[in-house]
Formats: sequence, structure tokens, C-alpha cells
Amino acid sequence: MHYGCGAFEGVRAYNTVNGPAIFRLQEHTERLFNSAKILRMAIPFTQEQVNDAQCAVIRENKLESGYLRPLTWIGDKKLGVSPKGNTIHLMVAAWAWGAYLGEEGMRRGIRVKTSSYTRHHVNITMTQAKAVSNYTNSILANMEATDDGYDEALLLDSSGFVSEGAGENIFVIKNGVIYTPDLSAGALNGITRNTVFHIAKDLGLEIVQKRITRDEVYIADEAFFTGTAAEVTPIRELDRIELGKGDYVGSRGPITEKIQTAFFDIVNGRNPKYAHWLTKV
Repeated sequence: MHYGCGAFEGVRAYNTVNGPAIFRLQEHTERLFNSAKILRMAIPFTQEQVNDAQCAVIRENKLESGYLRPLTWIGDKKLGVSPKGNTIHLMVAAWAWGAYLGEEGMRRGIRVKTSSYTRHHVNITMTQAKAVSNYTNSILANMEATDDGYDEALLLDSSGFVSEGAGENIFVIKNGVIYTPDLSAGALNGITRNTVFHIAKDLGLEIVQKRITRDEVYIADEAFFTGTAAEVTPIRELDRIELGKGDYVGSRGPITEKIQTAFFDIVNGRNPKYAHWLTKV
């Protein structure tokens, strides 16, 4: 109705050791409100009301685990590129959800292709808004990659540096140091990305945010995607070049596996340090 002008979130609920709980609910809802603010949309509910709605949707659908999609959009009283004066609506959907990029991909790693599509530039659109319209090029990039037999796409920024996957942040490991693109590359400030920062600190690993070239990924010891849907998914190949070295060529690396294990301990309620990240349904 309004050229894709809307904001959304991707949120996950897990069947934890203490029952169904939503992971980092407050942070996701805060980002939804920030995205709406960037798009000049005033959500007519409080963050607490939106949190409660997400919990209710999980309960009413009797989901032990699943994926949530809060979505806010502009009403239809006035159409055109000036939507001022319209009512802002909000909905929450939920459904059962498994491994986004496949169970085998979680164990062995996935095959990725560098896309011919470019990640949005900060002078073109608001890259920190999780805006509906921002994901058109992600959809095109993913279709291009999967049509060519790959599992996912990697997008570069307008200067040719690595930005992110079609719907994921990327991390690259070299000589025990973890690298990830800084946000000036147009990558979303992912909540799972932030979770990995905490995990790396717990494991005594250094994370450096920097500009990353495609060939740095080719010669990386390990690489992985992160996201609410993707969780922590290893990358075993980019553009038909197998990543890794030694016993780990073309497979999940040891540091990635440690981060993956720590992540699933957190989201499944097995790490009391991060119990505050889980909102019981």
C-alpha cells in the first residue's frame, strides 16, 4: 500500500530447560520501535504491550518454540508517498521454526556465493532500520544464490567490502582473532551479532570490527553467519573456494563450534549468566 514502508522484527522462542521463553525480547522490541522512529512511524502501543502481545501469541498458539514476526505498517486512509495522517498498525505472527539454513548446514557449514547485488549504502537508505523495503535486495540476492545451487548469498557494500549475508551478519576468524564488518559497511546491528560479542568475551576471544575484503574471507581459517533465524551457522565455502585449513578445510571450525555450543546453551536456558535474556512465556 505504501511502497514497502513498514518495520518488522524476527524474534525466536525456545523450549528452554525452564519451559518456553523468548530470547532477548526487550532488545528486539526496542529495535522495532527504533526502526519505526527512523521511518517516522509512531507505534500506538507501549513496548511493554508489544512484549506482552508476543508472549500471548506463543501461548495461544501452544508453541514450545518458534519464530515471531512483529510487523508495523501504515494504514490506508491516505495513499501516496506522503503517508502522514494515517493510522499505524501492528501485528504479531508466530509459527514453528527449525534450522533456517538446514540441520546439515549447522553441522557441516553452508555454501555461499558473493552476490551481484549490493548492500544498501547509508546515503541511500537508513541501514539501521529493519525496514520492510530494505529486504528487496536481500530477497533477490538469496534467489540468485540458491538458483545457482548455493545455500545463501554474501553482499558487499558499495565500495566492494564485505557487508553481510542476505539476512545475517558475518564473522571471519584468522589466527584465533574474530573479525566482523563494522556497521559503516551497511550491516544491521544484529542482536545475535551482539550475543556473539558476549560469548567471545566469555571464551577469551578477541573481536575486531573492521573493513573486510572478499579475499580475506577466502583465506580465513573459519567463517560463520549469525542471525535470529540463522542462529550461528558455519560457512564452509565461498564462491566455490573451501574455507579453513588442516583438518577443518571445508567444514565447521573449532572456534565456530565453541561459539555455537555456547550460543545454544544460552538460548536453551543452560547458562544462568544470561537467564535475564530469556522472557518466560
